[in-house]
Amino acid sequence: MLDNFLTERLTSIKDSGLLRILRTVQSAPAATITINGKEFINFSSNNYLDLAGNKEIYKSAVSIIEKYGFTAASSRLVSGNLSLHEELESKLAEFKNKEACLLFPSGYQTNVGVISALISNESESCIIMDKLNHASLWDGAKLSGGRIFVYDHCDMNSLEKTLRRTSKYKMKLAITESVFSMDGDFTPLEDFALLCKKYDAIIMLDEAHSTGVFGKEGKGLADFFGVEDKIDITVGTLSKAFALQGGFVCGSKKFIDFLINKSRAFIYTTAVSPAICAAALKALEIVKKSEERRYNIHSISKTLKTKLSDLELDTSKTQSQIIPIITRSIANAEKIALNLLKEGVYAPAIKHPTVPKEQARVRISLTSGHTLNDIEKLLKSVGIY
Repeated sequence: MLDNFLTERLTSIKDSGLLRILRTVQSAPAATITINGKEFINFSSNNYLDLAGNKEIYKSAVSIIEKYGFTAASSRLVSGNLSLHEELESKLAEFKNKEACLLFPSGYQTNVGVISALISNESESCIIMDKLNHASLWDGAKLSGGRIFVYDHCDMNSLEKTLRRTSKYKMKLAITESVFSMDGDFTPLEDFALLCKKYDAIIMLDEAHSTGVFGKEGKGLADFFGVEDKIDITVGTLSKAFALQGGFVCGSKKFIDFLINKSRAFIYTTAVSPAICAAALKALEIVKKSEERRYNIHSISKTLKTKLSDLELDTSKTQSQIIPIITRSIANAEKIALNLLKEGVYAPAIKHPTVPKEQARVRISLTSGHTLNDIEKLLKSVGIY
């Protein structure tokens, strides 16, 4: 019974061109990677500051493993709460200019755990979502059971209309990404914050793709636009610019105390490993001092966007190191990705349900480790299409 069911479903997925497969990477996730013994220029990684494999970070993790071992072996509320967790949370809260911080094992778990803890299916609370918010934000919203209102992507007129519709709710949670993971564009945070405060909505900002890349010391887009003090809840990740694993949320001390007591994604999971905490403390030091890395990623991003535009390729409204090549069809996205692969460039096709069916694309994700030669190779390979 199960085998027949799975065969039918997998056949349907394959026939629609949406079958996913895993490719085995045999090297560190740097600007170049090895797959099946062949080297590729890697344009698919979120390793924005090229810190994956950094020797200082590596040594920090190794030294802590010798002291604490590999795992906390328990949830934080049982016996897994280490001084390293508290030190990292303190430093991240300071980095994000908030009172307190809480670590989660992943960015996905952070978003699900925060939203589902804050919002219930009671008639007094609701969630206001950008249409193109990340799947983890959507999953958290759906899991909460609360009423969800959706506004058009980055459209502040649509946001204001939506905020007006939610006037009867005592608790309104407005959620957006700062840099969107698939389109690379920005939420206009000054206008967003102004509208949310006008209608008494609590702001939750996911800074996963801007932390480390934008703002003073890489603090993120909220710092870049000068609205950090207007953001109630800031979410970040250790798995992108920090090149590690895990997620975190920053806010008031009272908010963090609330999550410790109500977030099931925090309560019922083993704590982040001590090695990750030590590595993250070192990574944070490096991120704050990485102005040259930030300059490089912004420079090559500008160059690539200009040259893709010259080729009359659709890069949507990207404003960041994430540059989509919109193909409109799954077949065209797959064709470009396959041609790139043949030329030694790795940038997989992104398809439904990650993006709408008519918005299939190849997502180019740049890091400070890429060079102008890498960009030229990419452009030449895309040009074949």
